[in-house]
Amino acid sequence: MRPIMKSALPLFALLFSLVFAGASFAADLDSAKAQGLVGEKLNGYVGLVTTTPSPALKKMVDDINLRRRASYQAIANKTAGATLNAVEKLAAEKLISKTPSGQYVEKSPGQWIKKP
Repeated sequence: MRPIMKSALPLFALLFSLVFAGASFAADLDSAKAQGLVGEKLNGYVGLVTTTPSPALKKMVDDINLRRRASYQAIANKTAGATLNAVEKLAAEKLISKTPSGQYVEKSPGQWIKKP
């Protein structure tokens, strides 16, 4: 891990927790993940696994991704030398590693697999 990103970890943890500040979003996201409708992408965002998402599911994913992007940007802005892209990649690694077995993660752009 790069030294710049190591110094950002405490800040990252605090701001990342803000992504899920709304309990209803977290509960809905967990449910959608458990149902195999959405998964964690390689870029730190949530993606639609289903090819026929409901408007409500699409809106939820869009809202979560907007919140994540704002948090990632805030972290990048407050961390010397960090870029939005670097923060997104670090977040993706953490989110994918924490994804439970059987839920979807992105293996390569647009390719979903169930995590073993």
